[in-house]
Amino acid sequence: MPLRRESRARSVTPPLAPELLIHAYSIGVFPMADPDTGEIGWYSPDPRALFPLDDFHVPRNVARLTRQGRFEIRTDTRFEQVMRACAFDRSRDNRCWISEEMIRAYAQLHRHGLAHSVEAWRNGQLVGGLYGVHLGAAFFGESMFCRPDLGGSGASKVCLVHLVRMLREGGFMLLDTQFTNPHVEQFGCVEIPREAYLERLRLAIQADGAWPAPGTMNA
Repeated sequence: MPLRRESRARSVTPPLAPELLIHAYSIGVFPMADPDTGEIGWYSPDPRALFPLDDFHVPRNVARLTRQGRFEIRTDTRFEQVMRACAFDRSRDNRCWISEEMIRAYAQLHRHGLAHSVEAWRNGQLVGGLYGVHLGAAFFGESMFCRPDLGGSGASKVCLVHLVRMLREGGFMLLDTQFTNPHVEQFGCVEIPREAYLERLRLAIQADGAWPAPGTMNA
């Protein structure tokens, strides 16, 4: 996810801590690290991208791959490993915005039950996944990865399909994806004005969304 000028970066920040992250997400702000310096910037994009949970589109090839059951889908069994894989899975043109400080901070959130991973496993290896933050009935998707070299082609997309299913079943109201790009647009991602997003966020974090217990989801 490249840095975007229109997202109102705010570079002055205290050390990341769970309380700071919870407050930031509750007001529609999230951190990203500068790839060169590691300095944390704070972002609140306008417009804001999200997935409509009731109108999520699954491309045919992704639906077919999901039905094949090629991957064992787990949740919350290797959160930090997923985050580190997302940090590593970056091209020269899309440099890593996930710093070591962020990994430590989100791992703390995970231990508090406020950050989660959805994981794709094959032949005993983690081949894809995604992670995000959970407040009330809102889920904030952060990043995803896949490992084609380990047989994980399309694994992150399958994880996204399972994430949406879990959020629907758990009564979630909001799936925030922050920015739009061609990868998420194929799933029906839409952009809405920041003020409209903040109103949806306010309602969602006041409700309760149930996240499943750690373990295998598609056994």
